[in-house]
Amino acid sequence: MNIIVSAGGSGGHIYPALSILEEFQKREKNIKVLYIGTHNRMEKEIVPAKGIPYESIEIYGFTKDIRRDIKNVFLIKKALKKCTQIMKEFQPDVVIGVGGYVTYPVIKSAKKLGIKTFIHEQNSRPGKVNFLVSRYADVVGVTFKSSIDFFKKAKKIVYTGHPALDGARNAQPLDKTLLGFQVSKKLVVYVAGSLGSSSLNQKMLDFLNSDLHESYEILYITGSNVNLEEFKKKVEKKKGIKIVPYFDNLPRILASSDLVISRAGAGTLFEILGLEKPSIVIPSPNVANNHQYYNAKELETAGIIKVLEEQNLTKETLSEMITTLLTNQKEINDLKKNMQMYNKNHPIETIYKTIKELIGTSK
Repeated sequence: MNIIVSAGGSGGHIYPALSILEEFQKREKNIKVLYIGTHNRMEKEIVPAKGIPYESIEIYGFTKDIRRDIKNVFLIKKALKKCTQIMKEFQPDVVIGVGGYVTYPVIKSAKKLGIKTFIHEQNSRPGKVNFLVSRYADVVGVTFKSSIDFFKKAKKIVYTGHPALDGARNAQPLDKTLLGFQVSKKLVVYVAGSLGSSSLNQKMLDFLNSDLHESYEILYITGSNVNLEEFKKKVEKKKGIKIVPYFDNLPRILASSDLVISRAGAGTLFEILGLEKPSIVIPSPNVANNHQYYNAKELETAGIIKVLEEQNLTKETLSEMITTLLTNQKEINDLKKNMQMYNKNHPIETIYKTIKELIGTSK
């Protein structure tokens, strides 16, 4: 079996793509895989480091910069030609797109060559590229049931859930004392997302520099795009706060936590869900289609998470919500019960079976 996987731009696309790819590598004895990504985004480093064959294409998202967009039109044509050549040589049984503008020429080229295609949408509101290429795809997999209504031109839609759910279920808690935290104190983990958020970090400084969190400890993960040393300088030296730019195995430290504070990227939300952790979710207002807000509201409606909009974030509101979710056992139990009711599907298994059935129809 030969499989091409494509996703790019952020961890929200890349890590689900890798989860799908790794599932096929685990289950299929005779398999060849290839990852197609951009020439300059984070997948270029992450994927080859895992020993996965990688092909890069130069392509950019469209902006309001006319010169750049005109150049991008020519780059798309060049990318289509390169993807077509790659597929003719690699002979994939299926091409899988998991989001990001890099997937447009990949999926379109596969469609032109008559190769079976599967795309996966992680967010409740589809990204522009997934919405566009859904008409070329043989099957569209969705994380949220509410996404189905947005893919009216799709041939087939399957509700799969998010791959992060399965990965989190199997996460073994990390010994938090190895990070300098105490067994006797509860741990709150703050996750700003793979790239981080300067606006949210700025708002969180008031909270970190207050005395409102002395009864518990905090692991504060800023995100890789934040200047760590500058941020640390702005935080007064207080016991029980550890600040890091990223964490290699996030599910393991989340499994060790008592409460998670995060943005509303779909991957992190479903890790929280899989681990059944109480959480306060602060959706980013600066993402396409405001999808983080809709991700969060769908799970809030199901009684799974607590949502705090960034415009309402103050040290007082955050402190009050944290205290409630660390001490009110009835509220904690209600959240966990709702998670267990929602948490019944097995996304990776569903995606694997769906793609296997798709390949079967082509033979």
